[in-house]
Amino acid sequence: MRAVIQRVSEGSVTINEQTTGEIGTGLVVLLGVTHEDTEKDLKFMADKVSNLRIFEDEQGKMNLSVKDVNGKVLSISQFTLYGDCRKGRRPNFMQAAKPDFANDMYEQFNELVRDQGVDVETGVFQEYMKVSLLNDGPVTLILDSKV
Repeated sequence: MRAVIQRVSEGSVTINEQTTGEIGTGLVVLLGVTHEDTEKDLKFMADKVSNLRIFEDEQGKMNLSVKDVNGKVLSISQFTLYGDCRKGRRPNFMQAAKPDFANDMYEQFNELVRDQGVDVETGVFQEYMKVSLLNDGPVTLILDSKV
């Protein structure tokens, strides 16, 4: 499982001119699933996203999590995170999970983050989405559950 995490002041996702998810302070999480992912990967990623200390405390140090700042998560399924661009000029998506499995893992991830006490807004799986965000910092991190 792979995620690009961006600390934001605001974020939203729109489908056909309809907003399906919107947050203020929090994290925009682009989540990619591979066919090898397991429950262990889900738990790792949900725990990391919920508890990663990337918000500033009173001294200006990254010492607070999204939970600590009462932030929200905008979660977007993103199969292109498993695009392999090493050969040729067109990405190969063979490592991305099949849609049924990927959607199930994505939904489970969102529920596990909610179980940690974080509000989660989402896009819609397999839809063409427009994601807007105001990156705060900027702070952008890449997480991979396979280390």
